[in-house]
Amino acid sequence: MDPQFWLARWENQEIGFHQEQINLHLQQLWSALGVAAGQPVFVPLCGKSRDMLWLSGQGHPVLGVEISPLAVEAFFEENGLRPEQITHGAFTEYRSGGLRILCGDFFALQPEDLHGAAAVYDRASLIALPPTMRAQYARKMSELLGTGARLLLITLDYPQAEMDGPPFAVGQAEVEGLYSDAFEIEVCCELDVLEEQPRFRDKGLTRLTERVYTLRRR
Repeated sequence: MDPQFWLARWENQEIGFHQEQINLHLQQLWSALGVAAGQPVFVPLCGKSRDMLWLSGQGHPVLGVEISPLAVEAFFEENGLRPEQITHGAFTEYRSGGLRILCGDFFALQPEDLHGAAAVYDRASLIALPPTMRAQYARKMSELLGTGARLLLITLDYPQAEMDGPPFAVGQAEVEGLYSDAFEIEVCCELDVLEEQPRFRDKGLTRLTERVYTLRRR
C-alpha cells in the first residue's frame, strides 16, 4: 500500500481506525507479557493513539513510528505536549519526556532505532496492511526485535469478500504463518464484536472476530 494512501487519509481526516479510549485489551492483558517498568515499548504505525500515553504511564519509554506528520503533530498537540524535533537518520524524531515518535516509513527502520525495545504493541498495524505487505511487515518485525522481545497483537477477522480493507481480515492461520518461524504464539482471547461495531455491520459484514495474541521472539 502506497504511503500516499495513509498521508491522504490523515489529510482528509478519514481516520475511523483512531480510538479515543484506551484499548481494553491493552489494559487487561499487558501485565501478562511480563514487561517490567523501564523497559522500552515499540508502537508501529502508531497514528495519534492515546494508548501510548497509557504505556508511558506504566513506566515504559515509548517509541512510535508513523508516516504522517499530521498524525504525529496531532498526538502531541492534543495531549498538551511540546516536543523537540531532531533529525534521526531517515526520520524526523519528535520527543517529549519518555515519549518518542519517529515520523517516516516503518520499513526504513533499523534494529538500532528501537534501542533494545522489550515489547511491541500492535493494535492497528498488521491489519492496516494488504496481504503482500503483511509478509514483509512480519519479516521486518523479526529483524528489528531481539531474542525474548514480546508482542501484544490485536487482529480482526471477517469474510474479506464482504468488505474492502483496511482494516483487513487477518485470521489465526495467517498469523501463525507470518510469525511462527521466529515467534512463539499464544491466543489470549477471541471475541465476536460485530454488535459492538455498527460501522462494520453497516458495511455488510456478517461476522467480525477480534483476536488477541501474545508473541515471544525466539
